[in-house]
Amino acid sequence: MAALILPTLTAAFSFLLLFTLHTQAQTAPAPGPAGPLNFTAILDKNGQYTTFIRLLIQTQVASQITNQLNSSTEGLTVFAPTDNAFTSLKAGTLNNLTTQQQVALVLYHVLPKYYTLASLLTVSNPVRTQATGQDGGAYGLNFTGSGNQVNVSSGVVETPINNALRQQFPLAVYQVDKVLLPNDLFGAKAPASAPPPAKTPSSGSSNETATKAASSPDNSDAGSIKSNAGFMGLVFGMMGLLFIGIFS
Repeated sequence: MAALILPTLTAAFSFLLLFTLHTQAQTAPAPGPAGPLNFTAILDKNGQYTTFIRLLIQTQVASQITNQLNSSTEGLTVFAPTDNAFTSLKAGTLNNLTTQQQVALVLYHVLPKYYTLASLLTVSNPVRTQATGQDGGAYGLNFTGSGNQVNVSSGVVETPINNALRQQFPLAVYQVDKVLLPNDLFGAKAPASAPPPAKTPSSGSSNETATKAASSPDNSDAGSIKSNAGFMGLVFGMMGLLFIGIFS
């Protein structure tokens, strides 16, 4: 009898356990959707991006990136300069930029599409950035390299992409050790054209004027001569009348 009871209890316990697990599986809430990506938190977690984070917040580009990440189907690619990269800039570089130019500088580090390092080697240069169109500028980046080495060039500076902070769609974040200075803002400006030389009178015209002046008699001298001749004629006329009166 005991031999029959033990298997029966075991079977009942197993059935009850399976029923409980099945019920819990049905009533367990589904996992909620993943929260929005916090771009600046990714940079802050990796350290050494304090200046870039400050610029992202001041220019409100950080909010723009967050909105795009949660609405775009293309994703984004960001090149994050280190604090040392900003320290290496010439003194006053950032302060000499207007607010609009600072926005363009930050947007220049963002591509409006998600790229892996491998795909950056197959793009058609130059690649447009989020700054393209600012002030009517092109604001493109060029990518070169081979294997696992990818270089990015702005036309003013060139630097290798050293580290992938994140490489998962919809956001790729890559470390760069130089600030990408756009040619549209920092390229060599064309020198201003020199004013045309002042016109000088030709030697022929000057000589002609001098010749005319030398060959022409002075009007005042001619008038004086004519006046003297008239006066002498009058004197001789009066003397003639006087002699006729005397001898008549």
